[in-house]
Order: sequence, then C-alpha cells, then structure tokens
Amino acid sequence: MNLPAPAPAFRWSQETWGAALRCEPVERVAQHLFTTKQLQLRPFERQTEAWAAAASAVGGALGDLRRIKQVHGRTVRVVRADDMPPIDPPPEADASVSNTPGHVLAVQVADCVPLLLADPCTGAVGAVHAGWRGSAARIAGATVQTLAQEFGVRPGDLIAAVGPSIGTCCYEVGSELLDAFRQAGAGNEELDRWFMRTDAGSLRLDLWNVTRDHLIEAGIHRDRIYLSRLCTQTHAALFESYRAQGPNAGRMAALIRVPPRPTEGTMETMDTMDDRSKKS
Repeated sequence: MNLPAPAPAFRWSQETWGAALRCEPVERVAQHLFTTKQLQLRPFERQTEAWAAAASAVGGALGDLRRIKQVHGRTVRVVRADDMPPIDPPPEADASVSNTPGHVLAVQVADCVPLLLADPCTGAVGAVHAGWRGSAARIAGATVQTLAQEFGVRPGDLIAAVGPSIGTCCYEVGSELLDAFRQAGAGNEELDRWFMRTDAGSLRLDLWNVTRDHLIEAGIHRDRIYLSRLCTQTHAALFESYRAQGPNAGRMAALIRVPPRPTEGTMETMDTMDDRSKKS
C-alpha cells in the first residue's frame, strides 16, 4: 500500500502489524504512535492480542495500558502511580494524563481527533479523544489545565501531536453543530475560523483548527502544535472512518508511554528543544 504523505513533523514506521504514524518532536520525549486499520481494533475490545501489540510498539505491555471509556465529554482522568491493576471496566472520560513512568495511555478513534501531549520537563503525558462534542466543550484545553494542576506542567513547555482524523475536506455537518458550539461559548470569530460554507452551500467543520486554537488558548506555543493533516475519510483504505464505513468501522488507537522521570541533569526546556530542532 502506498502511504499518504503526512505533515513534515511526522513519519511512518513499520510495526509487526503494518504502518503506524509517529510525531518526531513528541518522539524525542515519549514513545507513542497512531495506529492504522492494519492493526485490527474493534469497538469496546479491551485485553486482546492487538492491544498487546500496540502497547509493545511503545515499549510497554498489556498490563501497562490505562484505558478510558470514551463518552464524548470533557472529563479528564488522572492516572496515578497506585492505579494498579488496570480498571475493568475503565472509568468514563475522554482524556487521561499521567506522570508515572511506564504507564501507557490510550484513546480510540474512527474520525474523531486523537491528540497526544508530552512535557519534556516533567515527563507527564496526556492522551485525548476529541470528537465534535468534546471539541465544543474544550476537552483539549481541559487536559492541558489538568496537566498543569496535577503535575506542575507549564503549558508553554508542552508538545502536541494531532493524529489522523476527518478533515474539513470531508466533514460536512448540519447547522445544529454550529449552534452547539455557539451555545458552548464559541464567539463569532472562532465560528468563522472553524465552520466553512462551500460553494454549494453546505457547512463543514475544521476540527484540526478547533483543536489547535484550544491548545493555543490553553498556553501551548503555536510552533509546538503539530497536525498530521491526514483525513481518515479521504484515506479510508488505510484509516478507520465511521463516515466512510458506518457501524462496520473498526477503531484506531493513539498511545503514549510515560517516559522515565527526568532528572535535573537531563531535563529539557522548551528553548533547548527548539535549539536542537533548528540544528537537526
């Protein structure tokens, strides 16, 4: 299969099951990946060989996974060191954060936005599932706020990677979504950036722009937010897409593993990482 070209900060890797996507700036901090449909994950599956393979690809094991039951809201689960073993069934949330080395956080998507966050200074990470409801409720910003409150993360140090999801090219929506975003507090300028009218008069939603704006609003620097810019419906042969496949769609996963806790001598600030990026 010919793999589509992602944005420059991303690269394809070949895993035991097939292709996975990684973000190079996040990779300098934490092992992570975005799976494709070549790893067959079904909705509501938990402890399976496929999940074990996904955890292994980021240096973890099945028992390291800390999953959530996604409900399209803005609840953020804080995963602590004493959260052992994995809870079954998992708690309801749409994002999780942790600073416990070895924990593997994961979310599932099939058109919704998968977002991974990593802090080079504290080692804390986050995994976010952002559909339109969660995006309207500012789930991305809530996750950044939780990382700051729980682990002392400075938002300006965070690196964010947005994996494959449905793009503006394909995400045709009804006016009720525009109303829902307005009722959730979005202003006219935001709505003008996020919703577009086509020449035919249909309405489309740009979840990538929504996610980036919410991360910037939460304090992350624009140049530390990386969008893969791969549309799941456009590339439905490679990615799971509910819009393309309906109820038969599987799920893809975004996983990130908490790295070993940084020490005073190995901590990297935002400036040192930016300097290293410019030299590479």
